[in-house]
Amino acid sequence: MRHAHSILLLSMLAALSSAQSAPRTIYAESFRKGPTQVTEESFEAKLSPANPTYRERIKDSGGQDRYELTIHPQIPEGDNKITGWVVRLNDLHHSIFANLLMSSQEPSSDPANNLWWLKANPFAPVPIRSRRIVRVESFYVVIQVKNFHFTPLDSPYLDSMTVQFSFTNSDPRSTAR
Repeated sequence: MRHAHSILLLSMLAALSSAQSAPRTIYAESFRKGPTQVTEESFEAKLSPANPTYRERIKDSGGQDRYELTIHPQIPEGDNKITGWVVRLNDLHHSIFANLLMSSQEPSSDPANNLWWLKANPFAPVPIRSRRIVRVESFYVVIQVKNFHFTPLDSPYLDSMTVQFSFTNSDPRSTAR
């Protein structure tokens, strides 16, 4: 009987552990609505203090450069160390619009309006390992932080982050990861 309880307890702990490690998915819709679709692609950005920025052109379904994805470090004023990264998606044809990854053009603390902010902080509006999905016009942007590291380990300063991006015209919530 004691052996059966031990197995049951271990099984429950394993299930709880896997449930906690599974990334939460957060979905939002951009303030930008429209019919534009993209050429589907996936890529990874490896960020560090030596390589703190990233830029990628995103093509529309006709193969023309239409959007620009950029990643820039977040460095607190008066400091020189990275505490997070900011992801922006801009329309190359309509530069008047703010970051298209926002659900509203007005800043807010709502997690759906902060999927672009990659902050590995327990008080961040969006947990760092969350799978972030933003519908922009008629396509989807999936952002997933795959890895990050602090230096020193108990500090808020990041020395690396790996982020995976996918641009798709199909709702990724209905497909397997």
